Amino acid sequence: MHLPKNAHVALVDGENFTVMRNGGAPLEPKLDRGEQPDLSATNYSAGVKHQDDIGQEHGRTDLKELAHGAAAAEWLNAKAIAGEMDNLLVIADPKTLGEMRRHYHSELEKCLIGEIGKTLTGEPTKRIEQAIAAA
Repeated sequence: MHLPKNAHVALVDGENFTVMRNGGAPLEPKLDRGEQPDLSATNYSAGVKHQDDIGQEHGRTDLKELAHGAAAAEWLNAKAIAGEMDNLLVIADPKTLGEMRRHYHSELEKCLIGEIGKTLTGEPTKRIEQAIAAA
């Protein structure tokens, strides 16, 4: 994947959220350690979609994790609307990514240069860079 210099990279899962920047070349990303915004998971709108008892019993759906994904999308929306973000790559596990997409603002969509549906939170920076370069 072609990741422009200074592009933001959001790493998200149901519990973690980290925003990094690319300090390297577009085809050879070098991620700078970013910030870990403190999120308040208050948007439980996924609950309407995930109310089945069987899914809850088998642990397929955790509303807190989905609310965290929604909160991450809302934080990114605020940055995009404020003009603090030009290029954004979102890397999230597939379930979180699906929930985040439901909350993308049109300004955030304009900044979005790509998505990777993979769990990479907690991975070493080098592995994340390799995953981006291979995408």
